[in-house]
Amino acid sequence: MMRFIHKTALENDLSIPQYSVLMTIAPKKEMTQKQLGEVLQIPKSTLSTAVDGLVQTEWLLRQPVPDNRREMQLILSEKGNSLFEKISQQKGSIHCTIESIMDTLTEKQFKEFQATLLHIADFLENETISKENNQND
Repeated sequence: MMRFIHKTALENDLSIPQYSVLMTIAPKKEMTQKQLGEVLQIPKSTLSTAVDGLVQTEWLLRQPVPDNRREMQLILSEKGNSLFEKISQQKGSIHCTIESIMDTLTEKQFKEFQATLLHIADFLENETISKENNQND
C-alpha cells in the first residue's frame, strides 16, 4: 500500500505527510491542526511543515479558531478539493486500486471485511485508551 501512496503523492507533487494531511481533511472539509495531529500521530514539526506546504500552494487555508486564537483551523480550499477529487479518480492511485479490489468481493465477503475492520478499529481504540490511562496513573 505504501508504494501506491508514495506513487500517488509523487505524481501530485506532494510529500507523504502532505498527502496524509490532504486525505484526512478532505472528507471533513475542515479541522483544527490539533485534531489533525491527534488523527495522524506524526511529529508536530512534520505536521507543521506539511500544513505550511499545503497552505503555500493554496490547497489549504489556515485561520485562527475564533474562541482560541492560539489554535488554527485548517480549511480545504476549492483548489484543494479539486486536487482531492483528481487524486481520488486518478488511474493507478491507491483509491482506484482499493475500489477495484472491493469490486471483486462478494456481498458476504464485503460484510465480513467490514466487520473485521470494525473489530480492528475497536481494538486499536481500546488499546489507545488503555495506554493513555496507564500514562496518567
